[in-house]
Amino acid sequence: MTRIETVFHDLRQRNQAALIPFLTAGDPDLATTAELIRTLADAGADLIELGFPFSDPMADGPTIQASSERALQAGTTLDKVLQLVTEVRRDCQVPLVLMGYYNPLYRYGVEKFAADAAAAGVDGLLLVDLPPEEAQEVTVCLKQVGIAMITLLAPTTPPERMRRLGMEAEGYIYYVSMTGVTGTQQVEPEAIREAVEQLRGMTDIPVGVGFGITTPEDAAAVGRFADGVVVGSALVRIIEKYGTSNELLPQVRQFIESLKGGLAASR
Repeated sequence: MTRIETVFHDLRQRNQAALIPFLTAGDPDLATTAELIRTLADAGADLIELGFPFSDPMADGPTIQASSERALQAGTTLDKVLQLVTEVRRDCQVPLVLMGYYNPLYRYGVEKFAADAAAAGVDGLLLVDLPPEEAQEVTVCLKQVGIAMITLLAPTTPPERMRRLGMEAEGYIYYVSMTGVTGTQQVEPEAIREAVEQLRGMTDIPVGVGFGITTPEDAAAVGRFADGVVVGSALVRIIEKYGTSNELLPQVRQFIESLKGGLAASR
């Protein structure tokens, strides 16, 4: 089994949901990102989504947009993000899913990216602006090197399309809990529970829920019915607030441990 499959298999055996934090690589700088990844893993993160910055992150709200701007200003590139993953893999085996937009990948070269990402130790890829129907070039290259192409689904996805994409999905499905951009609304668990449970009845692939989850209580509420809980903007705000200060890693650890505690109490 892959690292992603192993994590979800082990959590299902323990009747637990996965904690999946998101952060932007290079915010505030790449060296700090490496330490943040290790801290997240040590504090209980089951998988980590690592954003590679892009100048026009259309699906992201102001918090993650600003983190992309800071990362780009710090000189972060997709090539440097892969170098970061290579470094982290020397002592950290938490599954890493790169998350971002198609343009940087296109400029890098899809086939070259797949080979380099696999060599670095990337486990999955999530492209926010590339519909599955148009992603064949990417999915073929990823499949050849064993990297999962993560599928995005939303409340606006028709049931038949949801069923078809659920059957084709790899790694886990990222279910967007609401329409709109990241970090601008609060999640309403009961409003999405039926859709997530319906989706779980269509596929054996785990379903993670993201957008609007900011507190341990949010995590617990969503973790009662989802296989995974994605937390992004709330973590990025902590990184923005503490920057490179000595308080950053302790504050991040405390936040992740609180989310993990919420998930543990949810079942």
